[in-house]
Amino acid sequence: MGVFHWTKVRLFCYATEDGEKLHDLIATVAGTDEADAEMSDGHHGNTMIIFSADLKSDAECRGLFERLGKDIVAELIDTVSDRIDDDCTFHMRIDKQAAVCGRYEIAHHGDVLSITCKVASHPAKKELAEKNMRKFLENVLASFR
Repeated sequence: MGVFHWTKVRLFCYATEDGEKLHDLIATVAGTDEADAEMSDGHHGNTMIIFSADLKSDAECRGLFERLGKDIVAELIDTVSDRIDDDCTFHMRIDKQAAVCGRYEIAHHGDVLSITCKVASHPAKKELAEKNMRKFLENVLASFR
């Protein structure tokens, strides 16, 4: 059994932003050039692009967390119980503007690159998903030492 059923990386590119730069960002963070681009209309009628990448394997997910760096992973370990919902889905957000500048920071606002992971747990219980996610993150953190 793997750690994740699926992982999605997603960001919104607004009309005032550089779509190529944000496509490159999601490709870098996700570790794939296979980012989908979907055109949509914003709240005020402006066009925006929704970039998304789906990671299919635990190895791809591990690479994602390794690219975020040890400080982010350590912070996620401390907050894992706050980030997993009752459906065993892990949620985190990275500051999009900082990431464009090459810095990964956990965000608490809306202009973000979002990462969502469905954590495998049998039976599907939040407490078990937390345990599995924490163990995964601790293994990633150990790889930095």
